[in-house]
Amino acid sequence: MTIRVGEDQPIRLDSGLELGPVTVAYQTMGRLNADRSNVIVICHALTGDQFVAGIHPVTGKPGWWDRLVGPGKVIDTNRFFVLCANVLGGCMGTTGPRDINPATGRPWGLGFPVITIGDMVTVQARLLDALGIDQVFCVIGGSMGGMQVLEWATAYPERVFAAVPIAASYRHSAQNIAFHEVGRQAIMADPNWHGGAYHEHGVTPHSGLAVARMTAHITYLSETALHRKFGRRLQNREAITYGFDADFQVESYLRHQGSTFVDRFDANAYLYITRAMDYFDLATEHGGKLANAFRHTPARFCVISFSSDWLFPTVESRAIVHALNSVAANVSFVEVESDKGHDAFLLEEPEFHETLRGFLDGAARHRGLPALAPEAV
Repeated sequence: MTIRVGEDQPIRLDSGLELGPVTVAYQTMGRLNADRSNVIVICHALTGDQFVAGIHPVTGKPGWWDRLVGPGKVIDTNRFFVLCANVLGGCMGTTGPRDINPATGRPWGLGFPVITIGDMVTVQARLLDALGIDQVFCVIGGSMGGMQVLEWATAYPERVFAAVPIAASYRHSAQNIAFHEVGRQAIMADPNWHGGAYHEHGVTPHSGLAVARMTAHITYLSETALHRKFGRRLQNREAITYGFDADFQVESYLRHQGSTFVDRFDANAYLYITRAMDYFDLATEHGGKLANAFRHTPARFCVISFSSDWLFPTVESRAIVHALNSVAANVSFVEVESDKGHDAFLLEEPEFHETLRGFLDGAARHRGLPALAPEAV
């Protein structure tokens, strides 16, 4: 589904520029109850999209959180009305750099304004306005999705009852910015990039985007997970070739990740979204003190981290919890023991799933939501 927002009132971006109208692509599951109090907004990560559950129309595979979202699952669509929108700057239907600039009649390319996590959430808020939804029962997301959760809770405190940032941080670290820069430089060094105007040349910087994906994917896994999955095992051969083919299974795996990614993602969108993550810093945005960001939020929080996540380590989740505690906010915190790295929030992790289920059940009881949503109005 898509909807246009910002037609009468353009969206003012954090850069000071205005953008509108903006097309927002989104998916919904479940039924909206009579007083519209059962809405869960799921925010996707960097390489995710709105197809959180069900069969993805491009890949033909289950959605990225299909194991968690659906009837009777942890995020129970018999009880909750679930909404997930493709972020501003994305490439699955929401306005982004590969779309047509109405002022020129050509793809935006690098003429698209630089965006922030705050801009993404502003567009999501406009989407909810258009759907007549004033308040959200819960906002949930992992990684970049967790950044959006924190932005929701601090920018729109009156609209959020509960918030679950997972495997996330209140700001991007220097190390994370560095990894993103390597990926961006790989894309921009591809001769098919053409200064961002590759669509007009009828080509795409597949090689650069694939390398960017390969680099990022390493950060999503732990050393233990890589060793368990691949070790130093060879790929379909009994001896090394003394060449530069994919001798090792881990090399073949990364190449596969890169080659499949370019079929569903846009290179310029990757530049813009990674830059938005780099700019995110709640402490700096609130006078240099993280606690100030949460001073007026009434939301109840459940902060979740994973012990082997070195991209967004537990220490950064603890900083969020300490800031919430310092302003007497309602917060619970769980570090899930896992050796699967950052990607654990996407994988089968029973402790994580039970933590999320328990929090949602408790918050729903406190909110007075029935076990099953009544008929939609």
